[in-house]
This record gives sequence, structure tokens and C-alpha cells, in this order.
Amino acid sequence: MSDDPVFDAAVAVVLAHEGGFQNDANDPGNWTGGAIGAGACNGTKYGISAKSYPSLDIPNLSEADARAIYRRDWWDRLGLARLPAPLAAKLLDAAVNLGPRPAVACLQRALNTNGCAIAEDGVLGPATVAAAQSVPADAALPALRDELAGHYRSIVARDPDRERFLAGWLARAYA
Repeated sequence: MSDDPVFDAAVAVVLAHEGGFQNDANDPGNWTGGAIGAGACNGTKYGISAKSYPSLDIPNLSEADARAIYRRDWWDRLGLARLPAPLAAKLLDAAVNLGPRPAVACLQRALNTNGCAIAEDGVLGPATVAAAQSVPADAALPALRDELAGHYRSIVARDPDRERFLAGWLARAYA
């Protein structure tokens, strides 16, 4: 735990979705080369994947190490503390699963459906932050959930082999 209750609550959401170690050879994120059969199949633990961290000892990753990575590589790098807490938590969870740019683009689309006019460039810049602060969370959060679900469906449309992940992804999107 850190001294930041908003970050800790957001990490709890991610950990509830990600869980422990898995090493499914049919999941491209488990491969150090980012594609099935590319590199070594080192797995994923706490949402920290071999694809994103090819030199990390994934099976022996501790929860504390994962929290430090979430803090450094997502929370602080994206500046998620600038967002209202419910959006920050949802965006951290989405960024860990999808990557930062697709997750932020989903947020931007959600904000645009709520009357904002911001670029959907996947960058959490000042205009996106201001828009997120201007839209009530009870409107922005459901729209973000819908956009995330749509993104997951588009992944499956492009790659039908990933259909087996869709139910879990949708549950995560709507959580």
C-alpha cells in the first residue's frame, strides 16, 4: 500500500481483474516478442506481461513489484491523478490491459459522446484532462465502459482467435 488512497483503490481494481500468474501460449501478451511463437513464453502476472516487459522475471514478480510498475509506468507517466478518481481507476485498469493509447482514446471517445470536442489521439493531455473534469463521473464512466466494450469487440472482429477472451474483457469493461 502507498500513501495515496486513490492510487491504492485503482490498483485494487486492476489486481481484481488481473490476478496471478498465467502462461497461456495462445495469448500473444505472454510472449517476449509480442506475438504467439515470438521469443519466449514467459507469461503474465498481475497484468505485467512478457510482451511489455520482456526482460522481467514474470513468474517471480511480487505484488509490490507490480504496484511499483503500475505507479511508475501508468499512473505517474500518464498523470492519472489529474482525473476524477472513478475515471482514474477505470483508465488505469484499461491501460494495464489495452495499453495507454487505446485506453486514453476510449476515454476521449466517451468524453466526446458527452458533448466534449477533443481529439481522439490517445494522449492524456490538458484538453482531455479538462474535459474529464468537466463531465460528471456518473455520465463519463458509463460512456467509458461502453467505449471499452466496443474496443474489445473490435479486437475480436480483427482477430477471431481472441473470441475466447471476449466474455472476460466485456465483464472487465462493464465492471
